Amino acid sequence: KIQSQQKNAEKAAKLKKGQSHDQKKAAQAALTYKCTVCMSQMPDPKTYKQHFESKHPKSPLPDCLKDA
Repeated sequence: KIQSQQKNAEKAAKLKKGQSHDQKKAAQAALTYKCTVCMSQMPDPKTYKQHFESKHPKSPLPDCLKDA
């Protein structure tokens, strides 16, 4: 019984560890836009434009955001 519990605990730990790593990769892949001023990453052009207008109001808007 004790050996079985230890085995299950190890299996669950490996599964949990592997799962979180996949989520990190997926989250990183979703961040496709990178701010040219502060290098922070955004998932879409709308968020990027909002970020740029609020955080860098004195900087000129990048060309990729002028039509967004």
